[in-house]
This record gives sequence, structure tokens and C-alpha cells, in this order.
Amino acid sequence: MTQVVEHNDAALAATEASTEGEEADDEELAGTPDADEGEAEEVDANAVVPNGPLYTAELSDEQLTELWKKEPAALGSISVGFVESGRMVNAVRVPQSENNDWIVVSPELAWATQETVDYLSRAIREVRAQYPNAPPLRVNQLSSREGGYLRPHKSHQNGRDVDLGFYYPTAEPVRVREREKHIDLELNWALLKALAIHTDVQMILLDKRVQKVLYDYALRNGENKEWVDSLFNAGARSLVKHARGHRDHFHVRFFNPRAQELGRRVAPLLALQPDKNILVHRVRSGDTLGGIALRYGSTIKTIQKANRMRGVFLSIGQRLAVPLRGPCTRCPVPPPVVVPPRRMPPGFEQQAPAVAEKQAPAAPEMQVVPAVATQAESTGGSAPASTVTETQPQAPAQEPAVQGSPANTSAAIMQIGPAASR
Repeated sequence: MTQVVEHNDAALAATEASTEGEEADDEELAGTPDADEGEAEEVDANAVVPNGPLYTAELSDEQLTELWKKEPAALGSISVGFVESGRMVNAVRVPQSENNDWIVVSPELAWATQETVDYLSRAIREVRAQYPNAPPLRVNQLSSREGGYLRPHKSHQNGRDVDLGFYYPTAEPVRVREREKHIDLELNWALLKALAIHTDVQMILLDKRVQKVLYDYALRNGENKEWVDSLFNAGARSLVKHARGHRDHFHVRFFNPRAQELGRRVAPLLALQPDKNILVHRVRSGDTLGGIALRYGSTIKTIQKANRMRGVFLSIGQRLAVPLRGPCTRCPVPPPVVVPPRRMPPGFEQQAPAVAEKQAPAAPEMQVVPAVATQAESTGGSAPASTVTETQPQAPAQEPAVQGSPANTSAAIMQIGPAASR
């Protein structure tokens, strides 16, 4: 792991003015004034909280424990902790597209959960199905193989975040500051629409200047205003949110119902797999490496090794991986996730809610393959627009989609619009 260096306002302004293109880094930096501290306080006091497994209901606690002890790989991708202080187990890498649908810019930083990879490929392929001559989309950074801090991002830690370049008239990006004047509006709107309709996207971070041109384009081309407003102008519940440093790319975060639920349930079991029993500590004023080791029952040497540190210097805001010797009694555990209904435009129907397509294992050692959970119904409405930062939206005050035994359903076939040739 690389140590974090705090960034001041001047550095942030310089980053915003950069013209490095899609490889340019986010401003999701530890210490950034307008960056949210995390998802730990995301629970809506009025929300219905599940009282049992929601997206992994086919696994009893005993079966989960046995699989985690004997064959953790059989559980599939697991998203541990939070997007700004988490990591992954059993990550998968975004493959290079065989049909030139996308380009993976940094393969070594293109690791995520299986759900994220599935959602991402589904959305991009929907665009290419509608526009066969669209240039390949640039898939930028996701997460490192084990997750954890990825410089300079504040998030991107547990396999649910991905940076996507814009579609331009050609495959080569236009490297200027005012990207909104050069992007292909038709293709970028098709991508945003595909993410909303065909994936369980949690939020899309995008500079407000790029938002405006996409919003205006959508209305000019006959999209339902109430639905478009629910994406851009619904206040804290907007799907698309403003964030500085996102004028040259989409930052997309997906719900990972199965991976998140597994991460929540295996948290008390981490000590059964010592190489995976790691806590992520955010350095605060007054912290020392020895003090952190003492606090968590670890050692200075093991912390240094886990973070590839040569010395003992720490920076405020730095995220440290702390190997633990026993069960973690101080680890914050994410709340149960309830994936809200997708934002469906008028006239689009979606299948009945279902948990991941799974069959309960006959024995603890049986293979368990993760699958994407689907959700249903449409949302709408609007509220005063506001600028918000990266934090997970609160769960809606509604009954959980499904609880108990999983239901097997086939994916509904939905079209973005009539196919067109570019």
C-alpha cells in the first residue's frame, strides 16, 4: 500500500485544471473538504431494516461458516467494509473486450466484484447494441486486487466503484478542460440511461457542467421530464450527483447486494482466515504506528509489511491495513443493504423482485457461485436540486424486496430505444 499525502486547496484546484484526460485522478482524496467521511452513517432512521439475510438467504449461518473456513473461494466475490475503508475477497478483473466494446486502461487496477463487472459489461453492451459503430469506451480505474486504498481516490476500496471515460466522436479522447463541449451527447446519454435501467447503480458522480448538457439533450430528444428530473434534480435522492474533479469521466458506484451481504455476514468470521483478517484504520491526529498496533493487538512489523512501509511516518487521513491476531472487536460493520427499485422511465417494465439466482448447497463444501440480484418497480418524483458528495444513499423506507427463500427468475428483456447506426 502507498501512503496518503494530504492535498490542500491549491493542489485540488490544480487537479481540476488538468488536461491529462481519462487517466486523470479523482479528487476523492482524504482530507478533501467536500468529501464525505463515509457510509457508516448512511442508515435512514425510518428505513425498514431486514432482520435476517436478504441476498444470501440460501446460506444458513452454519453453511456460511463452513464455507468460509474450508473453501472461501466458493463464496464468490465479497465486498468487505465501506467504499472508503474496505477491501475485497475473491475479486475478479474486468477483461479486455473481445468485440472492442471497451478498453481497459489500467488492467492492474481493474479489479472489482463479479456483480460490478457484470453490471458494467451489461450497460456498455446495451449502448453498443443500440449504436453498433460507437467507439470503445475507456474503462479506467476500479480497485486493486485486494481492494483497500488506491491513490489518490478516497473510495474505490471494496470493488463497487468504477471510473468510465466519456464517449467522444472518435475512440481517442479529447484532452481539453471543457469536456462537455466535445463529448458525444447521444452516446453518453445512452450510457447513463443504460446504467439507470439495466443495473443496480447507486450513484453517478459527474461535474454539474457535464450534467447540464446531458440533461438538456435528454429533454430535447423527448425523454420524460419527470423521470429525467428524478435522475438529476431530486436533491439527495438524485442518481447523478455533482462532484469536483469529475469533468472528464463518470464515477459510477453500484449496489452489490450479494457481495455486500456476504461482507457483512463474514465480518465476525474473519479470524478463521488469518490472511484475510485485516482491519482498515484511518489515521487521525496523534496516532502512532506503535499505538495503532497496541490498540488492535497487532505489531508494528506486520502493519509495515501489510502496507509496504519502510518507516513509521503516518499522514492524517491515511488508510492503514492492520492484520489482526483474533476477532476484531472495533471493526465497523456496514448496515444491511436493501437495493431500491431501479429508476425506470414511463413505459418500461421490470421483472418482479428477486434475490440472486441461487440454489441452496446440499452440503457446506458445495460450490457457491455469486449472481446479480435484480430489483423491480419504478421510481420518480422530484425534490429541490442540491450538490452532494460521495456517500451511499439511505435505504428507502419500504419493505425489503424479498426475504427468505430465493426465487429464480429470468431477466426481462428491455430496450433502450430503436437501434441506430452511427
